[in-house]
Amino acid sequence: MAVKYNYMREDIKAYNNVLELIGDTPLVKLDKIMKSFPGNFYGKIESFNPGHSTKDRIALYIIEEAERKGVLKPGSTIIETTSGNTGFSLAMVSVIKGYECILAVSSKSSKDKIAMLKNMGAKVYVCPAHVAADDPRSYYQVAKRLHIEIQDSVYINQYFNELNIEAHYNSTGPELWNQTNGKITHLVACCGTGGTISGIARFLKEKNPNIKILGIDAYGSVLKKYHETKELDPDEIYPYRIEGLGKNLIPSATDFDVIDKFEKVSDEDSAHTAREVVRKEGMFLGYTSGAAIQGMKQLASQGEFDKNSNVVVILADHGSRYMSKIFSDDWMKEQGFFDSVYVTDATEVQFVK
Repeated sequence: MAVKYNYMREDIKAYNNVLELIGDTPLVKLDKIMKSFPGNFYGKIESFNPGHSTKDRIALYIIEEAERKGVLKPGSTIIETTSGNTGFSLAMVSVIKGYECILAVSSKSSKDKIAMLKNMGAKVYVCPAHVAADDPRSYYQVAKRLHIEIQDSVYINQYFNELNIEAHYNSTGPELWNQTNGKITHLVACCGTGGTISGIARFLKEKNPNIKILGIDAYGSVLKKYHETKELDPDEIYPYRIEGLGKNLIPSATDFDVIDKFEKVSDEDSAHTAREVVRKEGMFLGYTSGAAIQGMKQLASQGEFDKNSNVVVILADHGSRYMSKIFSDDWMKEQGFFDSVYVTDATEVQFVK
C-alpha cells in the first residue's frame, strides 16, 4: 500500500493524492440492528476508502505489484471484469497513475455504478448478466478478448489472481486484528471473488485458528454447495439481483479451506436489511453490505454466537451506488419487494406549494 502522511510540505498536512487514503477504515459497533442477539457486533466500514469500497485495496495493490514487476509501463491499458466496485477503484488508480482503463461490466450493475465508471474516465462494455461464464458475451470472455486485441494491456483478472488475496492478507487482516486487540471471534464477509474473505481469514487463522470464518453467499450462486461438496452444481445457478456476491463459477481467489461455513441470503431480505441499517444505524451502505448483515442476523438466529462473541462484519461499499436500485421505492416495487411482510419504509416526501 502507499505510504501514508507523505506530506508535500512540513507545515501543510496534506496527502499527495487520494491513493494514500486507502486502508485504515474504521470499526463501528452495531448496537441497534443486532440488539436482539447475544454477542458484540462490529462493522468494518470499507466505504471510508476514497473509492467508497473495499476494492480500493486490491486495485492499488495489484497495480503496484504489476509496476514493480515491470508488467505495467507508461501507456499501458488496464482491463478488468467487474460488477462495478473493482472497476471504479481501478479507474481511480488509473487516473492518478496515468493508465487507460477498460471495463467489462455485468448488466446487473446499477446505472449509478456504470455512470460513475464513465465519469471516472473508463471505457465501459456492458455485458449480459445471465449468460454462462464461457459464453462469448459474458463479461469474463469480453475482458479476455479485449486483452488479446489491445496491445500492451494488462488483464487484472481478480477472480483468478492470488494478489487479490494477498492485498487483504497484508492490510485488512492486520487492521482487524489490531482494532480488536486480537479478541475477534468471528468474521462475517460476503464472498464474490473471494479475495476479501480469504485474505483476512488466512491472516486471522494464523493468529488464532479458533476464529470462525463465515461466508455469505446468494441464492442462485454455486459457492456454498461447492464449499460443502467440492462439486460445482449447475442446478444451483439461476438469476439473482445482488451485485458483487456469489458466482456461477469457482474463483481461484477463494480459499475455501479457510472458510468454516457459508450462509445464503435472498435478494429481498438483503435489500430490506440495507434500508434498515440506514434507519437504525445511520450508515448508508450498499446492497452487498445489506446482504452481509442479513447473513449475520440469520447466523445469530441459528445460535452461531453467544454473549462472549466478538463478531466483525465486512461492510463492502456505499449506498450511493444503489440509488436507482434498493434505495428506489419504484425499483423495489418492480421487484415485488414490498408485500404483506415488507412495506415501504421510506419517509414520505412532501412538496410545499
